[in-house]
Amino acid sequence: MPSRFLRKSRCSVALLEVNDLFRSFGGLRAVDQVSFTVPNGMIKGIIGPNGAGKTTLFNLIAGSLVAESGTIFFDGRPVSGLPPHRIAARGIARTYQNVKIFRQMTVLENVMVGCHQRSRGGFLAGMLRLPFTVREERRVRARSLELLEMLGLPEVADQDASALAFGRQRSVELARALALEPRLILLDEPAAGLNIRETVQLAQTVRSIRDLGITVLIVEHDMSLIMDISDEIVVLDFGRKIAEGTAQQVRRDPEVIRVYLGDEDAEG
Repeated sequence: MPSRFLRKSRCSVALLEVNDLFRSFGGLRAVDQVSFTVPNGMIKGIIGPNGAGKTTLFNLIAGSLVAESGTIFFDGRPVSGLPPHRIAARGIARTYQNVKIFRQMTVLENVMVGCHQRSRGGFLAGMLRLPFTVREERRVRARSLELLEMLGLPEVADQDASALAFGRQRSVELARALALEPRLILLDEPAAGLNIRETVQLAQTVRSIRDLGITVLIVEHDMSLIMDISDEIVVLDFGRKIAEGTAQQVRRDPEVIRVYLGDEDAEG
């Protein structure tokens, strides 16, 4: 892997800080005074029942929604209220609960779109095929192929992305997010629709992403997956944070048992 993907040493410094975040919809408190931090180099999970506010929280962090109150800091700088493209440029990438790929484009082209967000050449320079844009295009293509190799997709690089099985489309979307060279990646229910084998592979992939020096914040309903891979977990219920800690701490928390996990999970 090139130097930009070399593993960085983990530390306890907070890369993401969410402070008293609040957002409502027609009187419904979707995210209600939620606060937590994500240290650099961590895999942090967010769980909760349907309607707990998990995806709304992601949308606030990524900039597709604006909080009514509260602040979000990324790497010590405020990002609250910034548009999504500026937040992405700061180093936050995301995937979606419903897969979003560019149809009528190949798998490789989908990933190259992400790489082009970091390229230096503009539209006119590309049209004129200036020497530096030709070199840039080669670099983007090579980096995109590296990411496809990492995610087990090199043999489908030239296939129509929309023709792939659902699990592989998720991998294409993930590769495109990684092409942005993020410092933090938000994964919104990445195991949704995956079979057991694909979910096991996903767990390995998430760990590999963290080992590249990319901090991970993941929303997921698959409890086995989230408990297995997360260093820490935040639990939401009706928009409020009700628990935070390691998987073992969260599993034994009485409030979590009451509203989400159930007695059977607590005994396991």
